Amino acid sequence: MDQPSGRSFMQVLCEKYSPENFPYRRGPGMGVHVPATPQGSPMKDRLNLPSVLVLNSCGITCAGDENEIAAFCAHVSELDLSDNKLEDWHEVSKIVSNVPHLEFLNLSSNPLSLSVLERRCAGSFAGVRKLVLNNSKASWETVHTILQELPDLEELFLCLNDYETVSCPPICCQSLKLLHITDNNLQDWTEIRKLGIMFPSLDTLILANNNLTTIEESEDSLARLFPNLRSINLHKSGLHSWEDIDKLNSFPKLEEVKLLGIPLLQSYTTEERRKLLIARLPSIVKLNGSIVADGEREDSERFFIRYYMEFPEEEVPFRYHELVTKYGKLEPLAVVDLRPQSSAKVEVHFKDKVEEMSIRLDQTVAELKKQLKTVVQLSTSNMLLFYLDHEAPFGPEEMKYNSRALHSYGIRDGDKLYVEPRMK
Repeated sequence: MDQPSGRSFMQVLCEKYSPENFPYRRGPGMGVHVPATPQGSPMKDRLNLPSVLVLNSCGITCAGDENEIAAFCAHVSELDLSDNKLEDWHEVSKIVSNVPHLEFLNLSSNPLSLSVLERRCAGSFAGVRKLVLNNSKASWETVHTILQELPDLEELFLCLNDYETVSCPPICCQSLKLLHITDNNLQDWTEIRKLGIMFPSLDTLILANNNLTTIEESEDSLARLFPNLRSINLHKSGLHSWEDIDKLNSFPKLEEVKLLGIPLLQSYTTEERRKLLIARLPSIVKLNGSIVADGEREDSERFFIRYYMEFPEEEVPFRYHELVTKYGKLEPLAVVDLRPQSSAKVEVHFKDKVEEMSIRLDQTVAELKKQLKTVVQLSTSNMLLFYLDHEAPFGPEEMKYNSRALHSYGIRDGDKLYVEPRMK
């Protein structure tokens, strides 16, 4: 169904949250009561407004009456205006400036790149702590203006904006803790390093789906660029060398890493990927969303030693020597074949004759008797068969059930079978 076009924020608000469409209170507060106004105002006598307003995909193009916005939205703290038709920052400013307690604002998928954000408009965003501009194609000049006017901004979302480069603002933003900048085209590390300059307090950097090819930076420089980085997401990046993984250890506070879908790991098994990553990243406590327990870390580090112990010296990573110092040189794990034995060499005793035979253990007692007919010269119906485990303290066990499989007796090489004629 086609979305309505040319509607104001206030018009959509009244329609969606009218008592007919939104009859029950959600969240704190008892709704907002505003006296009816003359001249056909769209304002209702009473609206049930929660503190979190979701007005996405409603065809909003403008703000509407600012006095009405102020009357309705004084208590609103979160506002989702994604996927509307807002293309003028002045209209956004009219809305936001009348929502004094606003902390979260989502403007994703609005065509705001068509207008310039002036500082006086951006000033109305001053209280916002979380701002989402995904797929808004916001220019870096717009982002700089926002950063200058939002002193308390903590989380910024800039996904799907077709960025190939990063432009640094004249002043860095000390407040930002989380930057979500996935699904752009930031392939060169020289662009990513600018984010560390822009956001020195950054705690979480989400760079998934950017095809970053390598981390070209010295260890000392990485520590200075991202001194507070605790979590980094490099899912589906273009990293293809273990040296890039080792450089993650240069971030002094890093403890969470996400590294799924990178070219480097494609040739490894699932077990090898996780264990080799854990062993190379000694400070990580969470990998790809899963906690790394102490036991798993030790297992991974021991696995790492055994994995590289047969490699030529020039191909052995430095981490190998660190772990050998920690655990010592380990013996290769014994290869244990857990498959059931398929045959056994046994002694067949009949009267005073003894004959060595190799018998299949997947056959039944009845089939074995047929095999023994030519050896003992007895018919199967006239044959009693006994099994003696050469290591067991008990005597021979009669093999009386013709349909029982031989492997169920636990027959091994060196065991004995005794054949006696059935008494008439």
